[in-house]
Amino acid sequence: MGAIPTQRETVFPGIGAPSPATPHAPPVARATLAGSPHAPGAARDLVRAAFAEWGDLPERLAEDVTLVVSELVTNAVVHAGTDVDLLCRLEDDPEQGPAVVVEVGDHHPSRAPRDHPPETPHETPEYGRGLRLVAALADAWGVTYRRGAKTVWARLLPVAPEPYETDGTYGASPVAPLDPLLEALAPEPRPACRGGDWLNRGALSFLAEASDLLAGQLDEDLVAALSSQLLVPRLADWCGVWLEDEVSGHGGGWGEWAGGPGPRLARVWHGDEGRIEELRRALEKDPPRPAEPPRSGPEHFPWPGPALGPRGAALAYRLIAGGRPLGTLVIGRAGPGAFADEVTGLVEDLGRRVALAIGAARQYARQATISAVLQRGLLPGAVAEIPGVRSALVHEPREQGGPSGDFYDLFPAGDGRWCFAIGDVQGKGPEAAVVIGLARPWLRLLAREGYGVPDVLDRLNQLLLDDATEAADAAARAFVGPTGPGDGPQTRFLSLLYGELAPFEGGVRCTLASAGHPLPLLLGPDGSVATAARPQTLLGVIEDVTYTSDVLELRHGDSLLCVTDGVTERRSGIRQFDDGDGLALALAGCVGLDAELIAERIRRLVHEFGERPPEDDLALLVLQAE
Repeated sequence: MGAIPTQRETVFPGIGAPSPATPHAPPVARATLAGSPHAPGAARDLVRAAFAEWGDLPERLAEDVTLVVSELVTNAVVHAGTDVDLLCRLEDDPEQGPAVVVEVGDHHPSRAPRDHPPETPHETPEYGRGLRLVAALADAWGVTYRRGAKTVWARLLPVAPEPYETDGTYGASPVAPLDPLLEALAPEPRPACRGGDWLNRGALSFLAEASDLLAGQLDEDLVAALSSQLLVPRLADWCGVWLEDEVSGHGGGWGEWAGGPGPRLARVWHGDEGRIEELRRALEKDPPRPAEPPRSGPEHFPWPGPALGPRGAALAYRLIAGGRPLGTLVIGRAGPGAFADEVTGLVEDLGRRVALAIGAARQYARQATISAVLQRGLLPGAVAEIPGVRSALVHEPREQGGPSGDFYDLFPAGDGRWCFAIGDVQGKGPEAAVVIGLARPWLRLLAREGYGVPDVLDRLNQLLLDDATEAADAAARAFVGPTGPGDGPQTRFLSLLYGELAPFEGGVRCTLASAGHPLPLLLGPDGSVATAARPQTLLGVIEDVTYTSDVLELRHGDSLLCVTDGVTERRSGIRQFDDGDGLALALAGCVGLDAELIAERIRRLVHEFGERPPEDDLALLVLQAE
């Protein structure tokens, strides 16, 4: 029943068309992106969509705007960590044709990006070389500060700006020889007299593609592996990636590792695969010892042994995200020459993206662990065995590890009675966890106190309408943050199929009620299928509602199928699985199968119904009289 978005992204109307209130306003594309590793990719998609709407514009202008937006949004995510406001505005320059103004704002203006030359050959500005590369492609750019916000803007023209002259530290001049390692990064064909611009565009393209590749990875070891393959052989002959654990990495001091396990060498890569193991052994003997306080700029690293061939240059980069050191990246290049400044700056900018991806992967891992713990606590550790009844369960959260909005239970209630429940909470995640955490224990408590099926539903409905509603909203706000203006407490609806089983000689008496839930189906030994309950109101919707129950007897060979709407509403295009009594037809084809095989067959048919995986949680319970 609905999902909690992991990224807030709002694209405002007006792309390619002036506002009715301001008929001469230039075309504008706007978006607010969550400050996550996915923001740069979403920003590039927005720019491409805007240019498609704006019509026939130079391809070179579209490429440059996309690269500049990608770099500015990445900087905002890395250094601010807040939501990112993006604006692209098309303007008409009477002398040079259409121009595009880009504005990227964040909400953490405490420090400005420095723009002075480094104090040492390997020191880089706090915001990396990215702004220098942006300056090389833009006609003009700058930074604007407001109360509680900072905006970096750039104006780009269809005619490329003059080659960006530098002092040789931050970029290549048009006539300077390029480092051979950079040749592979720049786009083809190479313009005849635009060496610096050609290199800058290639560097930004490389960084944009690296961001796309790294942003979708949810495992830190895979991030380390991809990073090494991005660097070797493009920018280095070999590299190693160390990852610090969450505890020892805090504070960043190497001395803190002396009593702990220390950083883990997660990945080693060499252009000559035959030397990888030799390089690993050498690096493990002499891990990096980063300086204090932690900084992302390159530090000199000792060459790891003569066995790797001629001595060369090696540099270590601290991987830092959100002010927290996460690991160290080391690159090496054989031969007498040192790394060119263009290479060291580009690797530092790549390192920022690697650190961001590692931080995101660790956050995902933490959330998955919390969800898995919650899910285990919300579902029974084991289901009861009922005399004369076989049972089979399928529970598949859409997000593996949960917590899911679907739940089930099957437990003894005393006095020769067993109870079962299968339910679905509106929403997922923390909101659903709170409601399930209240509903399932109350079901067991009321059943063991001797309340019948209708009374259990009456009391659970009242509980959801009273104390549980406020408790659920308070807990949900604690998890997902403050709500917006006018967002008061909201009732959490619960659909539930609840029943009581009482075995007797020759069968099982089943008393059950459906509160807004898909109706259970009864399969007879002859293949007949019938509904086994009447529809009633969702729990947590109407006060003073009175629930009723239905009674049936399960005889030898009878099977009762109970499902959530993840089964009945499984989609294939505009069709649903239960259209035209699809679930009943599927169940009729299960005649003669035991409970486990019925459950597996229905699960398989649900998955095969659509080409894509199910978009909702699904749960099903089969009870079969022996």
